[in-house]
Amino acid sequence: MLLRRFGQVAALLALLLVEVPVIVLSLTMLLLSFGMGMVFLYSPQVRLVRRMAEFNRRLMRDWTDVHIESPYLPEPPPPEPQADGLYRSDRTLYKTPRIPAWNNRWKWMISDPATWRDTIWLVLEPVVKAALLPAFVTLPERGLRVYALWSDLMLRATVASRLASQVSHLTRTRNLAADSQAAEMRRIERDLHDGTQARLVAIGMTLGAVEQLVDDDPAAAKALLSKARDASSETLTELRRVIRGIHPPVLAERGLADAVRALAMDSPLQVTVDVDLPHRPEAPVEAAVYFAVSELLSNAARHGDARTATVDLSTNGPNLRVTVTDDGMGGADPAKGSGLSGIERRLAAFDGLLALNSPPGGPTTVSMELPRVLPEHWAGSLPKLPRWKAAIVVLLWATAWCPTFPQGIVAGVMKTFGIGEKSWFLALHLPGPWQWPVILGMITLGLCMHILAIWIPSSHNHNRELRFARVFPINPGC
Repeated sequence: MLLRRFGQVAALLALLLVEVPVIVLSLTMLLLSFGMGMVFLYSPQVRLVRRMAEFNRRLMRDWTDVHIESPYLPEPPPPEPQADGLYRSDRTLYKTPRIPAWNNRWKWMISDPATWRDTIWLVLEPVVKAALLPAFVTLPERGLRVYALWSDLMLRATVASRLASQVSHLTRTRNLAADSQAAEMRRIERDLHDGTQARLVAIGMTLGAVEQLVDDDPAAAKALLSKARDASSETLTELRRVIRGIHPPVLAERGLADAVRALAMDSPLQVTVDVDLPHRPEAPVEAAVYFAVSELLSNAARHGDARTATVDLSTNGPNLRVTVTDDGMGGADPAKGSGLSGIERRLAAFDGLLALNSPPGGPTTVSMELPRVLPEHWAGSLPKLPRWKAAIVVLLWATAWCPTFPQGIVAGVMKTFGIGEKSWFLALHLPGPWQWPVILGMITLGLCMHILAIWIPSSHNHNRELRFARVFPINPGC
């Protein structure tokens, strides 16, 4: 373990061989961009610095338990043409989207605070590593920890970037929900037009023929009336089917568990349903899960040649988890129009995620999870900071001022101006060559204590949030 830490420290210090040339190149490109008007160099400079910052975030995630979120604002969408086919950028019109896209990207990079924070971090990297060199050599574990805290302080996401990411996610989710709703409306209109409306027209024509035959041929009129009665019964059945496609009555009256059991009874497959739901989700959540399960069972019967299936509804804290497994031939692929993309659009409205495991030959397993849709999340409360952590935070705040200000900054001012009063300033009582190193060490110690006092509570809440995050990438080839 200790040898591995020394190896990581050595790699971190060796990285200076790359960082120092990158710093020189980056500052040169910035100078040429803003001093000489060579603005085309700014975008490569930002990409270069961001690549170094992302590499550092990945190292800290792999070597320590510090997870640094990407702080960058969402990229601007590609330019959209106007009604006349031209592209607008501010007050200028262009025939192609290249210049508007370049302008939008320039504004996005230069207005993102993370761009300048990354540059400041990169410039200070050699200084920070040199200051932490004694800790790296004597206590590599603690040295890496302090360095990770420094990286987190400089490279983590800001409130503005988190808010912008949430807005972008909500916009994307809203568009998916709107597309899904439009698709449902088109399906309902198609069902009514091709089925119910055609049957009602046929009934009307049959009744018109009855009016003509009722006096001349009563027997034929009675036969047509019988056909009209059968057609009206079939129309009523089809209308009920359309209504169930909009929102099944059993779902509204008896909840998700019984509605899925009713689906299992109507399915041509032999379906086993396992339910562990102590509370009902909200009605929109129930509808999304119900139609997702219905689509999966239909796919298994029509396309997968399955005979049996299992539906499992369970909870994972405040999350709703649904797993549908069938013994079909497998090979399901969302890109082939198997209905999985539609399910994803339904789940996206609730930040739901979907995982697919469908190897050729089967079986096929689809897992869906909808985060924070059950009542327990809102009834519960986040755990408080443990007492020992709270005591450390209080101790840090109570003592960090001493090395930072009186023993560090004030002593440095007195040393700079040659004030002879040594008083209780520790560094001024030492021999001359040791005074400045001790002053800088005191300032570094105080800053590290302030950083720890801020980081301990924030990391506690961040780890709590990570427990709710579940990522389920679609992997059809698993």
